[in-house]
Amino acid sequence: MSSRIKVSGGMLAVLAGALAASLTLPAAAGDGVDPHATHQQAAADQSGARQEGLPVAVRSVVNYVLPVITLVRDDGKRVSLPDELNDGRPVVLNFIYTTCSGICPLASHTFSLLQRKLGSERDRVHLVSISIDPEEDTPARLREYARRYSAGPEWQHYSSTVEASIAAQRAFDVYKGDKMGHTPATLVRTAPGAPWVRFDGFATADMLLQELQGHGQVTAAASSSAN
Repeated sequence: MSSRIKVSGGMLAVLAGALAASLTLPAAAGDGVDPHATHQQAAADQSGARQEGLPVAVRSVVNYVLPVITLVRDDGKRVSLPDELNDGRPVVLNFIYTTCSGICPLASHTFSLLQRKLGSERDRVHLVSISIDPEEDTPARLREYARRYSAGPEWQHYSSTVEASIAAQRAFDVYKGDKMGHTPATLVRTAPGAPWVRFDGFATADMLLQELQGHGQVTAAASSSAN
């Protein structure tokens, strides 16, 4: 049963275009990216979007049925999607691909910022990024991508077969036919069996942290180390 607010593809496309035009995206992997500089840039980008009055994300609550599919984690291990998402921790999930130059860099910066804001409680939250380009995104490529965004052990990246990737995308209602139609969406579930909170658009790290704090999954002091 869903209580989602319907958002048109056109609205998201306009939003993505408006924000992408105003953002300075990071250099390609291997270009000597300074993680501290990129964190600062991402924070400035998100703050600027709010100050300019641009809509950042639309929140809705949705129930999803997890498909029984196998993914390949960035450490090369084959795992079950339900097992990975039902390990007892809150989950923050998005869909990315490593050659994306628009939506994915900002989404990954947001996860990186969320890690920092969680501070000592970061191990209590499972950050999950699933590739929508599994033919290109091998475990080795995902590990390199994860290093670029300073991903800690609580933030894992996954690939799989094309069929399994599409099944995961369909399960979370983000499948757009191909990677070029990808739109920003972030999903939060505070506990196994709980509904998912969905953010269509560019959710900020503060929005995600507040969602976790509002359900008592992390303390309000979690963000102090990032301030």
